[in-house]
Parts: sequence; structure tokens; C-alpha cells
Amino acid sequence: MSHLSKDKPKLLARVRRLKGQIEAIERAIEAEKDCGAILQLVASVRGATAGLTQELIEDHLRHHVILIEDETDREKGGAELASVLRTYLK
Repeated sequence: MSHLSKDKPKLLARVRRLKGQIEAIERAIEAEKDCGAILQLVASVRGATAGLTQELIEDHLRHHVILIEDETDREKGGAELASVLRTYLK
């Protein structure tokens, strides 16, 4: 994952925003806010999670499949990605 180190600040910022969004959902539920408002918060978390997932998948594809010359390592990278996608798409 050393290739992620160059994007580490950006990735951590996205994760921290997600954390804040999750905490907003918790506060809204505790305050018994309108269910429509809570659903909107949940939808925003889903979108943010999908964006982070997309970025990580693209990085994995680029750095563990496309740019890899060794066939065994490339197959390993592809298998890892396929496994994650199976879980993600359930």
C-alpha cells in the first residue's frame, strides 16, 4: 500500500468526513429528528463511502494490476480486487 502514502492526507480527510457524517446521524437519531432528515444524512454517507471505495478500487487496479509486469503478481492483484468486488456488490 505504499502507493497510498502519496494520497494519505486526502484519503484520511475523506475518512474523517465520513466519521463526521456518521456522528451526525447518531446525533439526529438521539435528538429524534425527522426521519426524512435522517434518511438524507444516510444517503450522504452512502455517497461518500461509494466515492472513497471507487478511489481505492481505481488505485488498486492501477498499482496492483495494470502497472504490474510480473504475471503472478498481476493475477494476485486481480484476484484481490475480484474478491473485494464480490463482497462490495452483495
